[in-house]
Amino acid sequence: MAGRINDDDVKTVRDAVPIDAVVSEYLQLRNGGGGNFKGLCPFHDEKSPSFQVSPSKGLFYCFGCQEGGDTVDFVMKIDHLSFSETIERLASQAGITLRYEEGGYNPGRQQGERTRLVEAHKAAAQFYVEQLDSAEAEIGRKFLAERGFDQAAAAHFGVGYSPAGWDHLIRFLRGKGFSDKELLLSGVAQEGRRGPIDRFRGRLMWPIRDITGDVIGFGARKLRDDDNGPKYLNTPETPLYKKSQVLYGIDLAKKDIAKASRAVVVEGYTDVMACHLAGVTTAIATCGTAFALDHIKILRRLLMDNSSSQVVFTFDGDAAGQRAALRAFEDDQKFAARTTIAISPSGMDPCDLRLAEGDEAVRNLVERSSPLFEFAIRSVIAKHNLDTAEGRAAALEEAAPIVAGIKDNTIQRDYAVQVAGMLGILDVEFAVKRVDQLARRHRENGKRGGSSAGRMNPGQGQGPRQTPVQPLGPPPPSGPRLDLRSPAHRVERELLKLALQHPHLVSPAFDAYGEDEFTAPPYAAVRRAIEEAGGATEAPDDYIAQVRDSAPNDSVRSLVTELTVEPIHRRTVDEVYAGVQLVSVRLRAVERRVAEVQASMLRIGSQPEAGEIAAVQSELWALQQYGRSLLEGGAGAL
Repeated sequence: MAGRINDDDVKTVRDAVPIDAVVSEYLQLRNGGGGNFKGLCPFHDEKSPSFQVSPSKGLFYCFGCQEGGDTVDFVMKIDHLSFSETIERLASQAGITLRYEEGGYNPGRQQGERTRLVEAHKAAAQFYVEQLDSAEAEIGRKFLAERGFDQAAAAHFGVGYSPAGWDHLIRFLRGKGFSDKELLLSGVAQEGRRGPIDRFRGRLMWPIRDITGDVIGFGARKLRDDDNGPKYLNTPETPLYKKSQVLYGIDLAKKDIAKASRAVVVEGYTDVMACHLAGVTTAIATCGTAFALDHIKILRRLLMDNSSSQVVFTFDGDAAGQRAALRAFEDDQKFAARTTIAISPSGMDPCDLRLAEGDEAVRNLVERSSPLFEFAIRSVIAKHNLDTAEGRAAALEEAAPIVAGIKDNTIQRDYAVQVAGMLGILDVEFAVKRVDQLARRHRENGKRGGSSAGRMNPGQGQGPRQTPVQPLGPPPPSGPRLDLRSPAHRVERELLKLALQHPHLVSPAFDAYGEDEFTAPPYAAVRRAIEEAGGATEAPDDYIAQVRDSAPNDSVRSLVTELTVEPIHRRTVDEVYAGVQLVSVRLRAVERRVAEVQASMLRIGSQPEAGEIAAVQSELWALQQYGRSLLEGGAGAL
């Protein structure tokens, strides 16, 4: 039976790893005000940042899809890990040794599946690196040297070599305590006639890391003519490795991508190496698959998807490279970033270009990139015979829809004029009107739910999406809808935010408030959770965690997180502001009770018993006096 991680160790891990440090491994965070940070949510598709991180509270919350929680929740959700796997990963990052109950500490037996697979890949990567120094690997070192990569470059990117035998790696990893089942599941081994054999043999090896730096797979380059396999062989789909969700070099490039607001997409491992060594440290590449939607999502979170950011695609100048560029154009409008293309005049990829002309040529290639719109337009026009009227008309009809897809009217008109010039059409307004006609048609199709207009212009920050984007996260919490236009609900929400974020400002008065003073049932449930956690007056260090733990269900727990992260609606938060909210909620409760008592007097009738009417009148008088004192004395009358 696997051991249970010691509760004190779990708390130590939660406290040791700042949530903003963890979240920033996956997306770019910017100042959100009030000590919070904001970014594009990694759990659903959005164009403007609604994802908030509160370092002081150790919580995150998305106001778009309602995902929220602490550091552990974030890692569990984004990497699809179990609770124990998440604690083990965070403990490893923080250098904390975990204790396991019910049997003691035995990592090989008790660690989660993902953790074991990551450890196996880490050990395999180190094994391959060590093998690169062997006599057998001379062919691999020669390959690297011929492409301008020395020993330091190989070490920087973790390049290694897999021996040509059948089971060198398997025997090494077995010696480290890994089972055959784990080796097969990880993808570093495959089934042979007599059991598992090494998947990669006699090849140059590139470790493929996720955005956090964990090795999750390998890319293997063929070196010998007698190797009958493909030129490049990648890790198969595994619990760790999903090729459509992986970008080679993202672990090295992510900080510079966020800092420079630029990503450079190249085609291979050696191109990434060449770019980085030439000073283009924002270069990344796909791994055996075309650049697609999941890759866009990764980059958007780093670029914050604003109109000042840039994505540069570099492709070979041959026909295949141009086809790849046009495929990229199909996804181009899913970016808010400016999207450009860089093709070397000599048709060389960055690796060959660096070798032939040096580092500066690689940097110039990226700096001199041209808009992808322009490339796409020129590509379709080049297919037609512009010496004939029919050819010019056909070219216009094919180029116009591309221009019509531009949402920015100014840019759209400029490109329409350019198209007219490329085609030699003297009547420029005719071309502009034709583009405008197609643009209107696209907009109308979009309003009817057409998919052709559901793209976004790379020059626009937030053009309207005409194809609804379904959130990838969970549905909003169930429960009664909150009418935030209601003054009562607004002030109740603000008071609860104060009670969670600044409990000392509303104590001890807040703890005397009853659930019935909160008219919205979800807010009443949060008030109950605060009470069951011990109240706001004696809020301990883990106060928010206790309130979240006291919530009766995920909906209330999510609302607690939301209220903890949401900014207070005032720049200066002090006792005066807190007192106003306390008085407002109490005063509205008094007014509601006054109305109830007055209704009771009407129901009693014209001939009530003397004692009964006297009691009701006495309560009404007391309520009215209390309400007056609140209006005149403020928080001092509570």
